[in-house]
Amino acid sequence: MKPEQPNSMPNQRLTYARATLQRATRAVCCSPVTLNLLVAMQTQGIALQEITGTSGVQFGYTRKELSEQEVDRSLGRLIQVGLLRREVDGQGLTDSFRLTPLGRQLLEQWQHQGSSAFPKPSLGDRLQELSSRWFRFSA
Repeated sequence: MKPEQPNSMPNQRLTYARATLQRATRAVCCSPVTLNLLVAMQTQGIALQEITGTSGVQFGYTRKELSEQEVDRSLGRLIQVGLLRREVDGQGLTDSFRLTPLGRQLLEQWQHQGSSAFPKPSLGDRLQELSSRWFRFSA
């Protein structure tokens, strides 16, 4: 008698609620990071030091020089909405960041639509994101 093989499910893509996708898109478009950073995070963890100061601008990860605190706060927001995660090594959390499945899905969508598809924030997006951050920090 042949042993039963577990059902092997094909690699299924996670589906996200529309509100989740919109919140994540708004957060990334209002953040100071660029598409280049997300592309790099797709295949490897990127350390905080690579994103801060002149390094971030030189690598094309940010549009302007940012302090470590600004980068940490911005990436923290992208973690909160599910786009990024901190990398973990054998001893715990590291200072590197990587895309989550949600982040990879949105990045794939933007890349498929072309470089101009990376979202540009509207005034409403900026106000809504500011409101979300304000309520988060005041709670």
